[in-house]
Formats: sequence, C-alpha cells, structure tokens
Amino acid sequence: MPATAANLYETKTLGAAIDAIAPDGTAVRLLSSLAGGSMAHFELPAGAVSHAVAHRTVEEIWFVVSGRGAIWRHQGDVESIDPLGPGTSLTIPLGAAFQFRAEAGSALAFVAITMPPWPGMDEAVSARGLWAPTVTAGSA
Repeated sequence: MPATAANLYETKTLGAAIDAIAPDGTAVRLLSSLAGGSMAHFELPAGAVSHAVAHRTVEEIWFVVSGRGAIWRHQGDVESIDPLGPGTSLTIPLGAAFQFRAEAGSALAFVAITMPPWPGMDEAVSARGLWAPTVTAGSA
C-alpha cells in the first residue's frame, strides 16, 4: 500500500477523557507516537503527591504547561528537588527514581515524551520516595 498523509502522519487533539491512570497516580491522555518515542499529557490534582517510581527501559522529557509544584529525582549519589511551573522542562534519565507534587492552588499538568515509546504499565517500578503519596496508583 503506498504511503498517504492518512497512514504516514498522525495528528491528534488532546482529548477530554482520561485514557489511563499512570503507575505514579497521574491522569494520562495519550497523544502522538512514532517508533522512537511517544507523547502524553499528564495531570496531578491540586495539592496531590504522586507515587515514587523508576522506569525499567524508558527515559522521559517533560514540559510543564500549568500549575506549580516540585519534583524529586534520585539516581545513585545524585538527588535533587526542583520547582515546577509553566515553562519548566526537565529530564528523567533511565533508572532514576522520581516523585512529584502539585501545590494546592491548581492541578499540575505536563506533557512528557517517552523514549522509546511507553511499553505498558509494567514499565514503572515502585521506588522509595520523599513524600507520602496521596493518589491511587494505576496498575497493569
């Protein structure tokens, strides 16, 4: 079958419905994907704290679109807590444990690119976090 715009390119609008609850407890809305990576929109409710997780095979790049909060990342001897707000971009290297929280004023929303594409719920493994989680984790 010859390539056409319909089967070569993907164009998608952010949906209103939640596609899944991530292992860290965020609401996920799936966006576009290619062989090398996938993209999704994530939202953590205002005042909520995620579950701490680490990824088995993927790395991520995030871009915060709304809300404020903080992210904790830990790998080996390197640990940091960084503020999150609109316009913040960050990386989650392969194997790094991470956990994040939203300030009370509004939900924390971000777009994340996962490389390679997200393989499924078994990708994330529970990690020892910094804060007590307040949301229910998604499961396989």
